[in-house]
Amino acid sequence: MQSSKVVIIGTGLVGMSYAYSLVNQGVVEELVLIDINKDKAIGESMDLNHGLAFSPRKMKIYAGDYSDCKNANLVVITAGVNQKEGETRLNLLNRNAAIMKSVVKNVMNSGFDGIFLVATNPVDILTYVVWKESGMPSSKVIGSGTSLDTARLRYEISSKINISVSNIHAYILGEHGDTEFVCWSNAFIGAKPIMDVIEDMDEIAFEDLEKIYYRVKNAAYEIIQKKNATYYAIGLALVKITTAILNNENRILPISVYNDGAYSIEKDVYIGLPAVLNRDGVHHVVKLKLSAEELVKLNYSADVLKSHLNQMEF
Repeated sequence: MQSSKVVIIGTGLVGMSYAYSLVNQGVVEELVLIDINKDKAIGESMDLNHGLAFSPRKMKIYAGDYSDCKNANLVVITAGVNQKEGETRLNLLNRNAAIMKSVVKNVMNSGFDGIFLVATNPVDILTYVVWKESGMPSSKVIGSGTSLDTARLRYEISSKINISVSNIHAYILGEHGDTEFVCWSNAFIGAKPIMDVIEDMDEIAFEDLEKIYYRVKNAAYEIIQKKNATYYAIGLALVKITTAILNNENRILPISVYNDGAYSIEKDVYIGLPAVLNRDGVHHVVKLKLSAEELVKLNYSADVLKSHLNQMEF
């Protein structure tokens, strides 16, 4: 593995679940934690360092500042604020957008020329903000997008038909949010279309597809209701994206990317689409042959995202 350095901005639950997974899997050589609360970042780095005896590789972990971004391969933004009581979604968007602008300005002032990975919600819109503020090519600014939603989808299908989740090939596309949808026309179990699987298996029926989608779409709401936040699975999703980049894997992942014209939808948005990732960032967006109904859903999702962007304070 080549020399690798990742900077995490924001040491909350998502940022530290990601950091903990990086250490467990020995993904990077150098890991930097940045937080507005410097003591929190120091404490977290100490805690992680004390577990290095059990990590699969030697790592350098420390609390840093924005100057440490200069030679980083990847800057991952998990910082943000939660919605206040009585606050509208647009108010929250503008507050988090202001945070993104400040973070990006400080990162770029360091001389950073790596790849931005955004995890803060609403991720599609905030990834767009990071892209605009950084002035970097869209290929080097990505968001976690629908990678977590897709993992939830594959888990639900796997549980239903009792086939390994690694053999489930299906995507959630669109906004990481209420307008996301399942691309059933390109869903496969192994090399077999899921529609054919349904006809051959007693474990699953056509009416189960809508139930699976509903569970995936509402999973975050249910988890938040029960434990206040979701963070383990997104931490692991961020690791998968990270390894695809650092190891130059050319791996296809459903992430928040700038639509480069591959799909006939609103172009000037970041939205969840399958894309090929390597050490240069997004190599290209994978164009799937969507059904007419799916194209309508993707267009609607893009239009909703664009409408929010149009109302924001840039």
